[in-house]
Amino acid sequence: MKKTLFSLSLLVMMGIYTSCSTNVDLYADYKDIPIVYGLLDVTQDTNFIRINRAFSSSNDNPINALEVALIADSCNYPGKLNAKIYRLGKTSSSFSEYTIEDSVALDTMTLHNKQEGIFYSPDQKVYYTVTTQGNQSNAFFKTNTAQKSYKYKLVVLKGNDIVTSETSLVGGEEFKIAINRIYFTSEPTDKVENAYFRLAENAMVYDMKMRFDYQELRNGQLTDKCVEWSLGAKSLSELSYDDQSGLPYYSVSRNALFTQLGSAIGGDTINVVRYFDNQDAFVISLAAGGDELYNYIQVNNTSSSYTQNIPDYTNVKGGYGVFSSRINIQSSVTLSPNTQRELFNMPWGFVQR
Repeated sequence: MKKTLFSLSLLVMMGIYTSCSTNVDLYADYKDIPIVYGLLDVTQDTNFIRINRAFSSSNDNPINALEVALIADSCNYPGKLNAKIYRLGKTSSSFSEYTIEDSVALDTMTLHNKQEGIFYSPDQKVYYTVTTQGNQSNAFFKTNTAQKSYKYKLVVLKGNDIVTSETSLVGGEEFKIAINRIYFTSEPTDKVENAYFRLAENAMVYDMKMRFDYQELRNGQLTDKCVEWSLGAKSLSELSYDDQSGLPYYSVSRNALFTQLGSAIGGDTINVVRYFDNQDAFVISLAAGGDELYNYIQVNNTSSSYTQNIPDYTNVKGGYGVFSSRINIQSSVTLSPNTQRELFNMPWGFVQR
């Protein structure tokens, strides 16, 4: 039996309907098997896509896949493949089909700071495109409007073979964090604070993180510090919604900030002064991922190994992997006056500037 090595890790975060069909036969005589990982972000002026190849062996000619994966030539295609992204658009009010509006060719570059891992390092060959960001009139990547809907199609030509995949963009002008103040207490409590937000277009999964930034002054040296924690990834169906406003939200324990600071600082209170700027100190980050990304993570995360014969889900035709979209936003949230007072009264050395 032949086995093929796949990277199931993403340049992400995160991460269920039916799988797209492909014509790839992993058990045929050896041929290149394209592996694609791409997560488009409408807020970025540069988007990266990995286009690699899988490699196989048989019982008659075994290889150590984990050793071969550390060889760049075993994963990279030589030179540069002909790869483009097409923007497809249609009028929202009509039943017309999506038609090609514009395209952009992908170039290649080598990243030289990849961390060590299952696959080769420190160099990583990637495909990329630099475009005007956001929903500006001349931007290539656009989210849907009331008048227009968009999809994006990746097309990779490899000799006589073609690899394709489509996705919609996650985001939109309505996607935002909808609170500006939060309350924490040092007292033990089972009460929670709700962090409300507005949904992103075409998003199936969300992940909220909270971060408190502060500085330490010790022996004349000022150092930036922070505590950060995640509230976990949730699918669209797993979110809680407010009965009155209808807004989705994440709940966080009212003593979470003090618990995190207690773990980070502990008894380190001698000869140190700590500061925070209440206007910028507390930051809420919210990531949203597309339907294809959610499906890929949910269906394929049951594998306990980096090697598997056939991924259970892919939306790449003519290959394997995932082509989807993600977006990350963040907002500075002020701490309530009571929270600030409690921080100053704790034995951690927090003082006002």
